[in-house]
Amino acid sequence: MLYRVFVRDPDTVPRPLAVRRDLQGTGRHDDPDLYGAIYLARDPISAVGERIQGFRGMTLQATDLTRPNGRRLALASLDDSSLTEFIDLDDPPTLVHLRRRPSGIATGNRQVTQALARELFASGATGLSWWSTLEASWINVTLFDVRLAIDTVVDVTPLTLSHESVRAAADRLGIRV
Repeated sequence: MLYRVFVRDPDTVPRPLAVRRDLQGTGRHDDPDLYGAIYLARDPISAVGERIQGFRGMTLQATDLTRPNGRRLALASLDDSSLTEFIDLDDPPTLVHLRRRPSGIATGNRQVTQALARELFASGATGLSWWSTLEASWINVTLFDVRLAIDTVVDVTPLTLSHESVRAAADRLGIRV
């Protein structure tokens, strides 16, 4: 199962895998000229944590989970059983095969991480996984939109301050709720 936090319009069909390339370019694995990078996680707490990390040391309020136009953050659960050609960068033999060191995988240097994503995309991969820089046990996933192999949305839940994953992520990151 994969999880993604996205902004949902309550009046439309949820599209948790939609990505606007015109808004990409600064993310860890972005290359909007080649693909849209879709960021997900293996754990719902990780997906939420990545989204709310900017509130560390502050108080998360209900208004932080909504937009003025009525759209709100939601958590999508996606069936990943059809995922193939996926590169697991948390697997030591994979790193050896790619001649990569762990320090070059989760680095904040976007030139390094974007170049790696381009290399894996060029090799035919549908996506990649790596550990979160927020919590190493949280495994994050990037899928390339042009090779999307997931089409089954299992569930979409609006995020609230009482949502279990919001509370757990906030607690782990030192965010007051």
